[in-house]
Amino acid sequence: MAAIDIFKLVIAVALVACGIAGYYWLGDSALVLRVLAVVAGIGAGAAMASFSIPGREFVVFAQEAVVEVKKVVWPSRKETVQTTATVFAFVVVMALFLWASDKTLEWVLYDLILGWKRT
Repeated sequence: MAAIDIFKLVIAVALVACGIAGYYWLGDSALVLRVLAVVAGIGAGAAMASFSIPGREFVVFAQEAVVEVKKVVWPSRKETVQTTATVFAFVVVMALFLWASDKTLEWVLYDLILGWKRT
């Protein structure tokens, strides 16, 4: 990475830090102003970082990610409900199976093998 890119990223981090410092510096002001200071710091830092090579690569990556998310075929409400019901039913069946296995092993070990009858 070139020295100028490192310098740009350092400035970007400093701008974000200034936004956070502004939040505390405006401690007596309205919350909206304090939040705007943080948002402005993050925005300025992101803008400065986008001028560096890693920043431009990240912007391209983010744009490609948005394109890929638009290609996703999301399930319908009916499919989502059916899948949720199937998972819930499987969890109930597994819970019953594990409970029965636990009680069977408890009975075999404590009552039959060790002879510790519960009263």
